[in-house]
Amino acid sequence: MKIILAPMEGVVDHLMRDMLTRIGGYDLCITEFVRVVDQKLPARVFTRICPELLNAGKTPAGTPVRVQLLGQEPHWLAENAVRAVELGSPGVDLNFGCPAKAVNKSRGGAVLLKETEQLYRIVKAVRDAVPADVAVSAKIRLGYDDTSLTLDNAAAIAAAGASMLTVHARTKSDGYRPPAYWPWIAKIKQQVNIPLIANGEIWTAADAVLCQQQSDCTDIMLGRGALAMPNLAQTIRSASAVMPWAQVLELLMQYSEFEITGDKGQYYANRIKQWFSYLKLQYPQAAELFQQLRILRKSPDILQTLQLALDNSQPHA
Repeated sequence: MKIILAPMEGVVDHLMRDMLTRIGGYDLCITEFVRVVDQKLPARVFTRICPELLNAGKTPAGTPVRVQLLGQEPHWLAENAVRAVELGSPGVDLNFGCPAKAVNKSRGGAVLLKETEQLYRIVKAVRDAVPADVAVSAKIRLGYDDTSLTLDNAAAIAAAGASMLTVHARTKSDGYRPPAYWPWIAKIKQQVNIPLIANGEIWTAADAVLCQQQSDCTDIMLGRGALAMPNLAQTIRSASAVMPWAQVLELLMQYSEFEITGDKGQYYANRIKQWFSYLKLQYPQAAELFQQLRILRKSPDILQTLQLALDNSQPHA
């Protein structure tokens, strides 16, 4: 079984990848997307989104990190795929799943699921441009408004030479509303013969088992569930117990230190609150603490509140 950490724009940055892969259980991470329009981007654009390129394409814990590209022009996606690989990315991932309006409006992400022929052209151009032993993967949803092109799109991506296809088992119109339609992935598997990765609504080890059964897929990708339960991959892979809340608080303090001293310090307050929006789905204590954090704007105030919660969570002698 492979477990892959999903790209989540504005949430799973290199700091979060570092922390989650230190906890363990992941075989691969996919970066937030590099937006490609009409030029070959400079190396600094890639290393900003994927600093792991400066560490042989791996997190400090040794988990490979694959650069994801988003765009609609086959030629420029191919050029940038070559650059990503030259910079040390172990493969290239193509984003055909992003539901964001701004991205779709400029003909990127999920809107391309309406254009089967273009999906083929993009994957083929990238596959032809990079060395044969370099993985070219893609991520799709079941469709844009409906599932009428699901099987055609998957077949086109496979025929173009993709090494792997991740399927988020919802349409763009479904957004992130439950459920995820895992049985659709089993239908795709009957039509294509490349490795498939199942994605969507995996919050617990029990969800993972159900997803594997319904999708007829062994390999899975974790997104929001990995943020809600930081050791979710380990609970799936080795039946570990769910991480206790006191340990989650220690992680939050570590993450705070990373974020504040890192290059994204100005986003810290937003990032930590965003993470709490997921944690409170699994930990009742997170919901209580979030009520205190919600109104705080300054990093020292947030740190002080977290430290107090951590102190109170420790058993007293």
